[in-house]
Amino acid sequence: MEVVGYGHSSNSLRPSHPLSLFNFRPTFSSATFISFKNQPIKCLQVRAVASPAGFDEMVSGTERKYYMLGGKGGVGKTSCAASLAVKFANNGHPTLVVSTDPAHSLSDSFAQDLAGGTLVPVEGSYSPLFALELNPEKAKEEFRSATQISGGSGIKDFMDGMGLGVLAEQLGELNLGELLDTPPPGLDEAIAISKVMQFLELQEYNMFTRIVFDTAPTGHTLRLLSLPDFLDKSIGKILKLRQKIASATSAIKSVFGQEGTPKPDAADKLERLRERMIKVRELFRDTTSTEFIIVTIPTVMAISESSRLCASLKMEDVPVKRLIANQILPPSASDCKFCAMKRKDQSRALDMIQNDPELSSLMLVQAPLVDVEIRGVPALQFLGDIVWK
Repeated sequence: MEVVGYGHSSNSLRPSHPLSLFNFRPTFSSATFISFKNQPIKCLQVRAVASPAGFDEMVSGTERKYYMLGGKGGVGKTSCAASLAVKFANNGHPTLVVSTDPAHSLSDSFAQDLAGGTLVPVEGSYSPLFALELNPEKAKEEFRSATQISGGSGIKDFMDGMGLGVLAEQLGELNLGELLDTPPPGLDEAIAISKVMQFLELQEYNMFTRIVFDTAPTGHTLRLLSLPDFLDKSIGKILKLRQKIASATSAIKSVFGQEGTPKPDAADKLERLRERMIKVRELFRDTTSTEFIIVTIPTVMAISESSRLCASLKMEDVPVKRLIANQILPPSASDCKFCAMKRKDQSRALDMIQNDPELSSLMLVQAPLVDVEIRGVPALQFLGDIVWK
């Protein structure tokens, strides 16, 4: 597979020299015209609101790094993730941005169809930038298929395939019925991330040096963090039990002339799933290559949820350094009554961050509220230039 860089023209996407990275770095002033499909829209007026995000540190080095953006639903995670991906690409890093959120918004953010579960080149970027939206339902089906054998379904057939059918009823304390017949919450995102890791192990995809994940809302993320440990413990018990009684089962069957080897397919599939989940856990906890960035908005409810998320991340040993406070009202010489009240509420919420034991130690990045919808590469580049400094 030949991966190419892309040049931008007014009408089309044109391949450039393979893997070439353009030196052109467009810049934006505080008032900039953004156009979509050659149609200019109203001028964006953004005053000095954004605070330094330490982007020089994020962009330095050629080794592969992963950035996972998460937080409460509706705070702008997708826009922040997409703008970060564009920023990385325009600074010379071949970049992949991935959505593991069941409610995909990447296609809307880039104004481009990214569905299908395959890597899609983003139109209008100046360096290699690819996007991937993974279908969570397919991930659930993959788990179900891993715990089923040909011609059967469910816990009883799975245990039969493991050679443990006679013990199925005695294993209720492991919650195997719930585990095997109904995929646990967070599994779809975990398998999606593990699939990306499998992609990146292939030779044709090893050029990517920055991987940006647009994750699901907070509740999904918290379940995802605890899932690998849960699966490791549960699946580990099953496999250890199988190993302990395999010889005894074989001996008993041989006495009654029913000797035969259990189908290894079910056990092998489950072991592979377990190994993949362990890799996901290791990725989340790798302080040298991974960073989780919390995105929030300046409201009391959102800040409180972000604090709980940060505490959970730290408890799971997930490295978190930055907090994006999105949709900050820009400074104004005069406010209407509504804006004055809104600004007061935001100021109170920002004070909460400074006094919060979990959030106060993070690097706070204030991202401004802009007066148009951020959609398409030019608008994302504009947002990236004012947020990721």
